[in-house]
Amino acid sequence: MNTVQVIAIEGLPLSREGDNIGQLIVNTTKTHGIQLQERDIIVVTHVFVSKAEGNIVNLDTVEPSKRAFEIAKQTNKDPALVEVILREAKDIVKVGPNSIITETKSGTISANSGVDRSNVSGERNVVLLPKDPSRSAQNIRIEIKRLTGINVAVIVSDTHGRPFRIGEINVAIGAAGIKPIRDRRGEKDLFGYTLQIKQTAIADELASAAELVMGQANEGIPAAIIRGYTVYQSVEDMSSSVKLVRPKEKDLFR
Repeated sequence: MNTVQVIAIEGLPLSREGDNIGQLIVNTTKTHGIQLQERDIIVVTHVFVSKAEGNIVNLDTVEPSKRAFEIAKQTNKDPALVEVILREAKDIVKVGPNSIITETKSGTISANSGVDRSNVSGERNVVLLPKDPSRSAQNIRIEIKRLTGINVAVIVSDTHGRPFRIGEINVAIGAAGIKPIRDRRGEKDLFGYTLQIKQTAIADELASAAELVMGQANEGIPAAIIRGYTVYQSVEDMSSSVKLVRPKEKDLFR
């Protein structure tokens, strides 16, 4: 029987700059009687990681540029917030009535460069994405291995909207210990047809599954364990979300 469990890691404290995320996860799971197992997959929110890495900006310290003021007027956003979004962006994909879609420096396509105002104390504080989400994931899994001797995979997740669909879902912006895509091209279907384009976004599916127990707002559960899914795990693999982003030349919407 194929069975996958999704287990919320409840009781984690709010992360602060300098915190060791791997250690927090190990300590909290032990306190709550959860035994980490070989090949567990840990999904962690980017806000939890970014706060520990010190990726927080106070908007009162930001001086908006002329371009930021122009886009702020278009989008009805705080010019200081827009300036932070622009600083985190490698390219602007689209500016809408109240949103700015960008390609971030780490390669993610997201609204507002992933700059987040939720789950951070201070009315004028915002959280940025980790500078290298896959490196962050690798650091967490290395620390868990050091403390427990157990090999796990780690996914750093973020909440994204989707073209043509209402509602947000959790997606992977970084991963370590698991390949983010299952490439099924060349396999046969039930009737012998050779699959031509089938690629499954495994890391995104796992991130979305974890969100079902983590929540997106005030639930206070920034991490979860996925147990039982062992396909495409690799101790050495450290994969960027860039692998999940459609190349610009193949993107029909850019």
